[in-house]
Amino acid sequence: MEFPPNGIPSDFTSSFINSPPLEYHDEEADGRSNASTSEAPVTPLPVYTSIHRVRRLVLASIDDPYTLEHFREPSLNALIVRPLVDRLYDPQDTTVVYCLLVNRVHFLREQSQLVYQSVNGARATLCELVATRVLRRFHEDHPGQAGLLLLARILVQGHDPFQGAPAHIEREGRQLHWPVQDRGGHEHELTALELAIVSESKTFVASSACQRVVDAVHSGQIVYTPLSFVDMLPDHYKHRPIALYDPHGARLLNHHRLIVPRIRAIVEMVEFLVLLALYVLTMVNRRLDYNVWELLFCAYTAGWALHEFAAIIEHGWEVHAQSLWAFLDTTFVVVYAAYLLVRVYDIAVGQLHDGFGLHILCIAAPILLTRIAFTLLPHNIVFISLHAMMKDFTLVTFLAIWCFLGFLLALQWLITSDQSLDVGDGGAPSWSTVSKWLLWIWFGLDGTGIEESTRFHVVFGPMLIIAFAFLGNTLFLTIMVALLTNTFSRIIADEAAEIRFRRTVLTFEGVKSDAIFAYPPPFNIIALAILLPVKWVVSARRFHTINVALIRLFNAPILLLISLFERRSLWARPKRPSRSWRFTGFSPHGDIQAVFETPLPEEVSDFIDMIDPMSEVPVLEDDVMSRLSGDVPRSRLRRSRMSRRRRRSGDDSRSPFRAQLQL
Repeated sequence: MEFPPNGIPSDFTSSFINSPPLEYHDEEADGRSNASTSEAPVTPLPVYTSIHRVRRLVLASIDDPYTLEHFREPSLNALIVRPLVDRLYDPQDTTVVYCLLVNRVHFLREQSQLVYQSVNGARATLCELVATRVLRRFHEDHPGQAGLLLLARILVQGHDPFQGAPAHIEREGRQLHWPVQDRGGHEHELTALELAIVSESKTFVASSACQRVVDAVHSGQIVYTPLSFVDMLPDHYKHRPIALYDPHGARLLNHHRLIVPRIRAIVEMVEFLVLLALYVLTMVNRRLDYNVWELLFCAYTAGWALHEFAAIIEHGWEVHAQSLWAFLDTTFVVVYAAYLLVRVYDIAVGQLHDGFGLHILCIAAPILLTRIAFTLLPHNIVFISLHAMMKDFTLVTFLAIWCFLGFLLALQWLITSDQSLDVGDGGAPSWSTVSKWLLWIWFGLDGTGIEESTRFHVVFGPMLIIAFAFLGNTLFLTIMVALLTNTFSRIIADEAAEIRFRRTVLTFEGVKSDAIFAYPPPFNIIALAILLPVKWVVSARRFHTINVALIRLFNAPILLLISLFERRSLWARPKRPSRSWRFTGFSPHGDIQAVFETPLPEEVSDFIDMIDPMSEVPVLEDDVMSRLSGDVPRSRLRRSRMSRRRRRSGDDSRSPFRAQLQL
């Protein structure tokens, strides 16, 4: 097989999947389109081929353990990173970022092989850095609203990793455990933004190009039909393409606005406050003969727990766990389930006023109050650190309990082997007493266990207790403190990236695909019980009509307020600029800023290009400059972009400055 200069086999070109150009438009429920369209490029390579092409290039590029700081050094940046970016960046190929992130996920999972653990970590880092640079080039080469649509297509449009693969490869490699739902041809698809969240690509997510799309999706400026893992109440009759939202051309009761992350966050906050109010009223009136608040709390919390369960299965626990309050919500659902089971027993035995179920429900108070703090301050670095440290703390705690369970067994077996303890003072200590002694030693609160260690055995009792004190109170606690300190220091060192990553997670989870989220609790339970059987007896179109009608009926006031607010305030039609005097204050330096804010004439720009050609100016590209500047106009002022603009400027004779230069 012969390879042409571009590295693609000639006999394989016929198998490429050339999808038609995607027109970006704002498609509403009635199928109308507005004028916000942009023709997307055609994918020149299948996704399957691009994935393996990227993998081969990365494997051939490095074979040593490097870090992100190493790749940003001028030597490795010029030898490895920039050549890969130049080779992979193609304005016609919008799937290369997705393919790079797929390889990052693969290399991170390959870290389990101890022989290549460090090297695979470096390869995953290289994939993330190259993906960031490629996305930045798309960002710089495509400004304006058309560029925003293109970036949105790169990040939130789904791709199938087996797209373009041979049929026998797809049959052999497709995972059988994937729960496929009918999505109108969009099954098995994942987005680049989801892969960035799963792989914790915080450098990629914190880039200005990615955040531009995240901000647009969060505010509802970019609308699309999200992809999910499993939907409890699926309604995929219409698949809306990625589009710019125009509130003036949308319907008055646009039910799609309920899945906008910003609006969704407000709705979920109100629902949680209602849950908290019902919980407080239930506990305050728990002594009443007939507590109607408890009935309302049980019904409402059941619907709220259904929302939580639907959020977990929509994208999987791996994505849902990245949310700050995921562990709090899960813990509350577990407490509520235990309360329901025990409350049924209380009703059976007639203990309604002071049953065990109410005792269990008291445990939910610190969980719910802590949840309020996490919800009100989702971007606070302290809460972000607590979320990260909670994983390490839970892991180390379970390891400690598992390891030190042997000390408890050894001490109990020593008791049973010594018959003299039956007649001594105090007798043999119980399991609970021994566990209490060990727990006090673990936290360094009391040394009773050491004093009473001779009751187990004259020699082995003190030896076991002292060994437990050294290993538990000294070694394990020191390791835990060091581990949590390292986690906190790592998060504080890159605070901006951590905050942007958590905000991206909330935005990605806020765009809901499941129709169950459109029904407020506890009406979501009624909707699930009624609509799910109806879905099997009516057509997809009729089910979609019924579902949309019920959603608009239950949410009519909210949808009306959203529509009025967005039409008047959010995206008001721009007014024509009026000529007015610019007030610079009583400072003699006002003209210094004004000279940079006024647009540069084309003839002046051409004259500067003639004096100082950009090809003769040494420029070192790095993400630091883009991250520091933060805006597109400055980051676009690089040598290649300016040279390209100069070549497109046209005839030089039209500029009077060039005529003066020639004279």
